[in-house]
Amino acid sequence: MTAEAPTAPAVSHGRLIPVTVHFDDLDALGLLHNARYPLKVEQAWTELWQEYGIHFEGDWAAAGDACNAVKELRISYEAPVTRTGVYAVHLWLERLGTTGLTYGFRFCSRDGAVTYARGARVLVRLDSETLRPAPWSERFRAVGRELLRPED
Repeated sequence: MTAEAPTAPAVSHGRLIPVTVHFDDLDALGLLHNARYPLKVEQAWTELWQEYGIHFEGDWAAAGDACNAVKELRISYEAPVTRTGVYAVHLWLERLGTTGLTYGFRFCSRDGAVTYARGARVLVRLDSETLRPAPWSERFRAVGRELLRPED
């Protein structure tokens, strides 16, 4: 008898990316440390873009769309994470501009049903030489459009 492969959790928009909370992510009270949430979100964001071949390998000139910087981060904590294990980060784009974007996120249970934290982050694409805002590539924009949250 073979076990069935687990199915990916369904979300109405964006993607759920699995992340693992380890013992050393917890604070002295045994809760996921508040500073670890943005780190886990960053890990999920990096994994998502690596799936599309967008990544940084130490060369800013070759980084293309991976040459970007955080302009703003907002996060609210809704329920404590009290144990290690596999969770998920739900990622989507709120806005995709010429040189910047805003993405939304939820740190949630593996199936996306329970939300522990939510927020948004603004990124700006940078020119590798001047470090001034630069346009996203059309390839990046095409992937980004797939991640845009539908308007209500």
